[in-house]
Amino acid sequence: MTVTGSTLVITAADTASDTARDTAPARARATAGRTPGPYRRLFALPGTRGFTAGNLIARLPMGMFGVSAVMMIAGQRGSYALAGAVTATGLAATAVVAPLTARMIDRHGQARIAVPATLIAVLGSLSLIVCVRTGAPAWTLFASYAATATTPNIGGMSRARWTHLLRDSPAAHHTAMSFEQAADELCFMLGPVLAAFLCGMVFPEAGTLAGAVLLLTGMLVFTSCRATQPPVAAAPRHGSPLRALGPLLPLFLVTGVVFGAMEVASIAYLDFQGLGAASGLVLALQAAGSCAAGLLYGTVRARSLKACVCALAALMTLPWAAAATGSVPALAGALLLAGMATAPTMVTAMSQVHARIPEGRLNEGMTLAVTAIFAGIAVGSASAGSVVEGAGPVAAYAVPAAAALIALVIALTGRSIRRPGDRSRVVRTAAADDPR
Repeated sequence: MTVTGSTLVITAADTASDTARDTAPARARATAGRTPGPYRRLFALPGTRGFTAGNLIARLPMGMFGVSAVMMIAGQRGSYALAGAVTATGLAATAVVAPLTARMIDRHGQARIAVPATLIAVLGSLSLIVCVRTGAPAWTLFASYAATATTPNIGGMSRARWTHLLRDSPAAHHTAMSFEQAADELCFMLGPVLAAFLCGMVFPEAGTLAGAVLLLTGMLVFTSCRATQPPVAAAPRHGSPLRALGPLLPLFLVTGVVFGAMEVASIAYLDFQGLGAASGLVLALQAAGSCAAGLLYGTVRARSLKACVCALAALMTLPWAAAATGSVPALAGALLLAGMATAPTMVTAMSQVHARIPEGRLNEGMTLAVTAIFAGIAVGSASAGSVVEGAGPVAAYAVPAAAALIALVIALTGRSIRRPGDRSRVVRTAAADDPR
């Protein structure tokens, strides 16, 4: 507004500013009336975005290392048998070493153990590259890849942070666990694709090298976020995680069979149809369905584990029925729907791990659950492969369907499976100011 002589002039800028001042309170009232979504509230907590960024960077290589090792070893040594044996040795070593690493993390803290453990794993990956590249004896490949078994369970450590931060908010904890499961699916969907691209289009060692760099970078970012790290429990640790999870471990094992068998059956079926190159894209639909279902599941009330496993058993019959029709588009749609039952089942089962595990041993308990899943994947892959050789790829889809049915029987008959009314319980992690 300006004054010229006896004339009052109101400029456009003044009018705009007055209008902005008038509408600002109304806009603020409208914004205040909207309730933020569950994920926005989750990441509004201080420090959560930082450790989540590191978590996602370090988690992506988990889906890269196996494919990268197979492509690198087979490409340089010309033997898929050797490549498969090396990766199998790494999985066996992980089954032994991972729970021990998790126990040390629970006892001494995430940053203190995870960083040196990651450095050992990265050195193992670099040693594998050098040994493959220089034509070193085969035993050096086994030794190098076995060293990667010290890789910390980054997903378990992230879930432990959420459990510590949200110990008094079961609903928010459910949302966080759903996000973590969706992140698992996303990384295991993108990881193999990225690894195959790097190994095939850049150079054979590129996938392993990139995975090692991402793992170390992500772990350093994750562990640098000290404010959200669960405190180390000063009280003695009583109880055995293995005993506490006893009723659940068979369920995780059989669920792993579902995953491993479904992957092998789908690859064999598409190869039989002459579409082997499209197997990655078709399998990605299952992971995409699980990822989407996981994010959606985080916005609704948690269901009982029995209900989730029942849905899993029903939906896992769809790929078998679709494969019998001989239609690849039908199979793709069936895999998408089947994947939607995966994340809710895993989120609910992991929540029971949190509720059962003794104080101060959460990382160890979750790592035991993941180890059972990996063991199931190995059994499922071998079982489906045998059925493919003996009865064909369509019959191989009966393996994941049968495994899902067994999981349902375990969930329905297991006396120790928690009732729906217990599903919201969140275990408290021991804090320094705990009165106990």
